[in-house]
Amino acid sequence: MTEITLALPYALPPLEMAPDLMRALNTPALAALLSLNKHYQYQTYDAKARLLPHETWLAHTLGLASAPDQPDTGAPLATAVMHGCGLQAEAAQGHWFIVQPTHIQLSRTHLLLSDPRGMHLSEAESRALYDLARPCFEEQGKTLLYAAPGLWFARADEWSGLDTASPDAAATQNLSDWMPEGEYARPYRKLQNEIQMQWHEQPVNEARQARGLQAVNSFWLWGGAGPLKAAPHALAIGGGPDWMQALAAPALRQPTADQLIAQPGAVMLAELIPSAQSGDWSDWITRLQRIEQEWLAPLLAALRDGRIGGVTLLLSHRNGWSSVETSKLSLRKFWRKQNLNLLLKQA
Repeated sequence: MTEITLALPYALPPLEMAPDLMRALNTPALAALLSLNKHYQYQTYDAKARLLPHETWLAHTLGLASAPDQPDTGAPLATAVMHGCGLQAEAAQGHWFIVQPTHIQLSRTHLLLSDPRGMHLSEAESRALYDLARPCFEEQGKTLLYAAPGLWFARADEWSGLDTASPDAAATQNLSDWMPEGEYARPYRKLQNEIQMQWHEQPVNEARQARGLQAVNSFWLWGGAGPLKAAPHALAIGGGPDWMQALAAPALRQPTADQLIAQPGAVMLAELIPSAQSGDWSDWITRLQRIEQEWLAPLLAALRDGRIGGVTLLLSHRNGWSSVETSKLSLRKFWRKQNLNLLLKQA
């Protein structure tokens, strides 16, 4: 029987806000899938891990990393992303990292990494910054490749042991705890400082600040990986930044529920991440309501009429994730009250 796995990063709300958010939601399909389940499990996650739970699941599901409950430091995603960007030949040799231009700001007590999604870099801006950064990489014997605005790749073979964090894991945290660590951390910081000086007062940044946008004053390096041993497993991805979209085959980017019902498999919808990261819970509610209409209601209908055999929801936040399996047979548990209470069960 065919089954669908639907991963929803940050669908688990913070416990202190969950009761209010649940009262504001109108999600009967989600309530049915949660309450009429055949199996439920909540698993805690190391909040200090350098990946978020959904990123570990993503790497594991693609066949790039070990078990999802054992977070790999620096998820080996770079070369898989390169393949999705059409850079297969370059990715066939060496050790590569994802490089994302970003903004680092000084708060009252520490440094903070801004969400790269909010940079809104144009092609011209990204190219201008890349042209300044590339010679700095080359002076240290590194190769820097351009893929898309805000998405570059660096080859640094001797840095293969560098322990890096994903930008989503580092964002909103004290940045000193999330910088790359290891034997070559110092050369990395030296390179970062050189590029920061190159970008300081660059016309691109002056123009951005004049428009009320953040200056691009640094970059984030992460996701180090060697050549792929095999093609990544099939996975559909909806929403998310360019690097995440590149991990899905073109036909599986921005999928629809009907598409997955016709060809069941695994899908990750990344639409809730930005609003949860920024604490915009009104936007989070709006986005989850849309997921209810476009995904959860159609999946529940397909489960009831037998077009699919089961639905597994993976709901996560920073500190853990819930796995909820529902089948056509389990939908007959009429004695269970349908509600969102499993969103509160995070222990």
